[in-house]
Amino acid sequence: MATTHEIKVQRREDEGKGASRRLRHAGTVPAIVYGGELKPVSIQLNHNEVWLASQNDWFYASILDLSLGGDVQRVLLRDMQRHPFKQQIMHMDFQRVNENETLRVAVPLRFLNEDKSPAGKAAEVVVTHELNEVEISCLPKDLPEFIEIDLGALEVGVVLHLSDLKLPSGVEIPELKLGKEHDVAVVIAKYGQEEAEEAGEAAAAAEVPAAKVAKKEEPKK
Repeated sequence: MATTHEIKVQRREDEGKGASRRLRHAGTVPAIVYGGELKPVSIQLNHNEVWLASQNDWFYASILDLSLGGDVQRVLLRDMQRHPFKQQIMHMDFQRVNENETLRVAVPLRFLNEDKSPAGKAAEVVVTHELNEVEISCLPKDLPEFIEIDLGALEVGVVLHLSDLKLPSGVEIPELKLGKEHDVAVVIAKYGQEEAEEAGEAAAAAEVPAAKVAKKEEPKK
Protein backbone atom coordinates (compact mmCIF):
# COMPACT_ATOMS: atom_id res chain seq x y z
CA MET A 1 0.00 0.00 0.00
CA ALA A 2 1.39 3.37 -1.00
CA THR A 3 2.13 5.77 1.84
CA THR A 4 0.58 9.23 1.59
CA HIS A 5 1.72 12.51 3.09
CA GLU A 6 -0.47 15.54 3.70
CA ILE A 7 0.70 19.03 2.79
CA LYS A 8 -1.41 22.11 3.48
CA VAL A 9 -1.77 24.62 0.67
CA GLN A 10 -3.67 27.84 -0.08
CA ARG A 11 -5.29 29.04 -3.27
CA ARG A 12 -3.28 31.69 -5.12
CA GLU A 13 -5.29 34.48 -6.69
CA ASP A 14 -2.56 36.69 -8.17
CA GLU A 15 -0.69 35.57 -11.29
CA GLY A 16 2.48 36.70 -13.03
CA LYS A 17 6.15 37.13 -12.17
CA GLY A 18 5.56 40.08 -9.90
CA ALA A 19 3.02 38.22 -7.81
CA SER A 20 5.29 35.17 -7.58
CA ARG A 21 8.17 37.38 -6.48
CA ARG A 22 6.04 38.86 -3.69
CA LEU A 23 5.02 35.40 -2.54
CA ARG A 24 8.64 34.28 -2.30
CA HIS A 25 9.55 37.37 -0.27
CA ALA A 26 6.67 36.50 2.06
CA GLY A 27 8.04 33.00 2.66
CA THR A 28 5.70 31.06 0.41
CA VAL A 29 6.21 29.02 -2.75
CA PRO A 30 4.05 29.55 -5.86
CA ALA A 31 2.84 26.30 -7.43
CA ILE A 32 0.30 24.83 -9.81
CA VAL A 33 -1.87 21.70 -9.73
CA TYR A 34 -2.96 20.24 -13.06
CA GLY A 35 -4.22 17.05 -14.67
CA GLY A 36 -7.32 14.94 -14.51
CA GLU A 37 -10.75 16.32 -15.35
CA LEU A 38 -10.31 19.49 -13.30
CA LYS A 39 -8.83 22.77 -14.48
CA PRO A 40 -5.32 23.79 -13.39
CA VAL A 41 -5.30 25.59 -10.04
CA SER A 42 -2.68 28.04 -8.81
CA ILE A 43 -1.69 27.46 -5.17
CA GLN A 44 0.93 28.52 -2.65
CA LEU A 45 2.76 26.56 0.07
CA ASN A 46 4.67 27.50 3.20
CA HIS A 47 8.32 27.52 2.13
CA ASN A 48 9.85 26.23 5.37
CA GLU A 49 7.42 23.32 5.59
CA VAL A 50 7.88 22.26 1.99
CA TRP A 51 11.66 22.74 2.22
CA LEU A 52 11.83 20.30 5.15
CA ALA A 53 9.64 17.84 3.25
CA SER A 54 11.91 18.12 0.19
CA GLN A 55 14.83 16.72 2.20
CA ASN A 56 13.14 13.28 2.20
CA ASP A 57 13.10 10.73 -0.60
CA TRP A 58 9.34 10.20 -0.20
CA PHE A 59 8.66 13.77 -1.30
CA TYR A 60 9.69 12.92 -4.87
CA ALA A 61 8.16 9.45 -5.24
CA SER A 62 5.05 9.33 -3.05
CA ILE A 63 1.44 10.28 -3.41
CA LEU A 64 1.02 13.67 -1.75
CA ASP A 65 -2.30 14.83 -0.29
CA LEU A 66 -2.64 18.54 -0.95
CA SER A 67 -5.13 19.85 1.58
CA LEU A 68 -6.94 23.08 0.71
CA GLY A 69 -9.36 23.92 3.50
CA GLY A 70 -10.53 20.34 3.80
CA ASP A 71 -10.54 19.64 0.06
CA VAL A 72 -7.83 17.02 -0.51
CA GLN A 73 -6.36 16.29 -3.93
CA ARG A 74 -3.95 13.42 -4.46
CA VAL A 75 -0.95 14.46 -6.54
CA LEU A 76 2.62 13.68 -7.54
CA LEU A 77 5.40 16.23 -7.66
CA ARG A 78 6.36 16.60 -11.31
CA ASP A 79 8.72 19.58 -11.27
CA MET A 80 10.50 21.74 -8.72
CA GLN A 81 12.58 24.79 -9.57
CA ARG A 82 15.31 25.76 -7.10
CA HIS A 83 17.26 28.97 -6.75
CA PRO A 84 20.72 28.63 -8.37
CA PHE A 85 22.62 29.20 -5.10
CA LYS A 86 20.15 29.96 -2.30
CA GLN A 87 18.34 27.31 -0.28
CA GLN A 88 15.08 28.38 -1.83
CA ILE A 89 12.37 26.64 -3.82
CA MET A 90 11.14 28.92 -6.59
CA HIS A 91 8.17 27.05 -8.08
CA MET A 92 6.52 23.62 -8.05
CA ASP A 93 4.28 21.61 -10.38
CA PHE A 94 1.92 18.91 -9.08
CA GLN A 95 -0.04 16.45 -11.21
CA ARG A 96 -3.35 15.01 -10.03
CA VAL A 97 -3.45 11.24 -9.66
CA ASN A 98 -6.16 8.94 -11.00
CA GLU A 99 -6.41 5.79 -8.90
CA ASN A 100 -7.18 3.71 -12.00
CA GLU A 101 -4.41 5.00 -14.25
CA THR A 102 -0.87 3.63 -14.34
CA LEU A 103 1.87 5.99 -13.23
CA ARG A 104 5.45 6.27 -14.46
CA VAL A 105 7.65 7.56 -11.65
CA ALA A 106 11.38 7.61 -10.88
CA VAL A 107 11.89 6.17 -7.39
CA PRO A 108 15.15 6.09 -5.40
CA LEU A 109 17.18 2.91 -4.84
CA ARG A 110 18.33 1.96 -1.35
CA PHE A 111 21.37 -0.29 -1.07
CA LEU A 112 21.48 -2.51 2.01
CA ASN A 113 24.18 -4.65 3.67
CA GLU A 114 26.96 -3.76 1.23
CA ASP A 115 29.54 -3.68 4.04
CA LYS A 116 28.52 -7.20 5.13
CA SER A 117 28.86 -8.74 1.67
CA PRO A 118 31.88 -10.75 0.44
CA ALA A 119 32.63 -7.97 -2.04
CA GLY A 120 32.25 -5.28 0.60
CA LYS A 121 34.62 -7.07 2.97
CA ALA A 122 37.26 -7.88 0.36
CA ALA A 123 40.33 -5.69 0.19
CA GLU A 124 40.87 -3.51 -2.88
CA VAL A 125 37.36 -4.20 -4.18
CA VAL A 126 35.30 -1.30 -5.48
CA VAL A 127 31.50 -1.54 -5.41
CA THR A 128 29.93 1.05 -7.68
CA HIS A 129 26.28 2.09 -7.81
CA GLU A 130 25.60 2.80 -11.47
CA LEU A 131 22.06 4.04 -10.75
CA ASN A 132 20.57 5.89 -7.79
CA GLU A 133 16.99 5.75 -9.03
CA VAL A 134 14.88 3.77 -11.48
CA GLU A 135 11.73 4.58 -13.42
CA ILE A 136 8.85 2.26 -12.62
CA SER A 137 5.22 1.90 -13.67
CA CYS A 138 2.36 0.94 -11.38
CA LEU A 139 -1.04 1.97 -10.09
CA PRO A 140 -1.04 4.67 -7.39
CA LYS A 141 -1.96 2.13 -4.70
CA ASP A 142 1.18 0.11 -5.45
CA LEU A 143 3.64 3.01 -5.60
CA PRO A 144 6.68 2.36 -3.36
CA GLU A 145 8.65 5.24 -1.83
CA PHE A 146 11.88 3.43 -2.75
CA ILE A 147 13.20 0.06 -3.90
CA GLU A 148 15.60 -1.84 -1.66
CA ILE A 149 18.54 -3.78 -3.05
CA ASP A 150 20.04 -6.25 -0.59
CA LEU A 151 23.76 -6.56 -1.35
CA GLY A 152 24.49 -8.93 1.53
CA ALA A 153 25.46 -11.78 -0.83
CA LEU A 154 27.31 -9.65 -3.40
CA GLU A 155 30.44 -11.41 -4.67
CA VAL A 156 33.48 -9.92 -6.39
CA GLY A 157 33.01 -9.86 -10.15
CA VAL A 158 29.22 -9.79 -9.97
CA VAL A 159 27.16 -7.29 -11.93
CA LEU A 160 23.55 -6.70 -10.88
CA HIS A 161 21.22 -5.55 -13.64
CA LEU A 162 17.76 -4.00 -13.68
CA SER A 163 16.27 -7.46 -14.24
CA ASP A 164 17.84 -8.64 -10.96
CA LEU A 165 15.87 -6.16 -8.84
CA LYS A 166 13.14 -7.57 -6.62
CA LEU A 167 10.14 -5.38 -7.29
CA PRO A 168 7.06 -5.02 -5.08
CA SER A 169 3.82 -6.56 -6.29
CA GLY A 170 2.20 -4.59 -9.11
CA VAL A 171 5.41 -2.74 -10.01
CA GLU A 172 7.23 -3.00 -13.35
CA ILE A 173 10.28 -1.41 -14.99
CA PRO A 174 9.18 -0.21 -18.47
CA GLU A 175 12.79 -0.05 -19.68
CA LEU A 176 13.06 -3.85 -19.57
CA LYS A 177 10.35 -4.19 -22.22
CA LEU A 178 12.56 -2.42 -24.78
CA GLY A 179 15.09 -5.25 -25.16
CA LYS A 180 18.12 -6.83 -23.51
CA GLU A 181 20.33 -3.84 -24.30
CA HIS A 182 18.18 -1.81 -21.89
CA ASP A 183 18.87 -4.19 -19.01
CA VAL A 184 21.61 -1.91 -17.72
CA ALA A 185 23.94 -2.47 -14.78
CA VAL A 186 22.84 -1.20 -11.37
CA VAL A 187 25.70 -2.44 -9.16
CA ILE A 188 29.21 -3.58 -10.14
CA ALA A 189 31.75 -5.20 -7.81
CA LYS A 190 35.34 -5.55 -9.02
CA TYR A 191 38.91 -5.00 -7.94
CA GLY A 192 40.07 -1.41 -8.00
CA GLN A 193 43.06 -2.37 -10.19
CA GLU A 194 40.71 -3.67 -12.89
CA GLU A 195 38.78 -0.41 -12.82
CA ALA A 196 41.99 1.62 -13.15
CA GLU A 197 43.17 -0.53 -16.07
CA GLU A 198 39.85 -0.17 -17.87
CA ALA A 199 39.92 3.59 -17.38
CA GLY A 200 43.48 3.68 -18.76
CA GLU A 201 42.51 1.62 -21.80
CA ALA A 202 39.53 3.87 -22.48
CA ALA A 203 41.71 6.98 -22.23
CA ALA A 204 44.30 5.47 -24.57
CA ALA A 205 41.63 4.52 -27.09
CA ALA A 206 40.26 8.06 -27.01
CA GLU A 207 43.70 9.52 -27.71
CA VAL A 208 44.39 7.43 -30.82
CA PRO A 209 41.91 9.14 -33.19
CA ALA A 210 43.16 12.58 -32.09
CA ALA A 211 46.76 11.55 -32.82
CA LYS A 212 45.79 10.27 -36.27
CA VAL A 213 43.96 13.48 -37.09
CA ALA A 214 46.95 15.55 -36.00
CA LYS A 215 49.25 13.45 -38.18
CA LYS A 216 47.01 13.84 -41.23
CA GLU A 217 46.84 17.60 -40.79
CA GLU A 218 50.62 17.95 -40.53
CA PRO A 219 51.82 19.93 -43.61
CA LYS A 220 54.16 18.28 -46.07
CA LYS A 221 57.75 19.53 -46.19
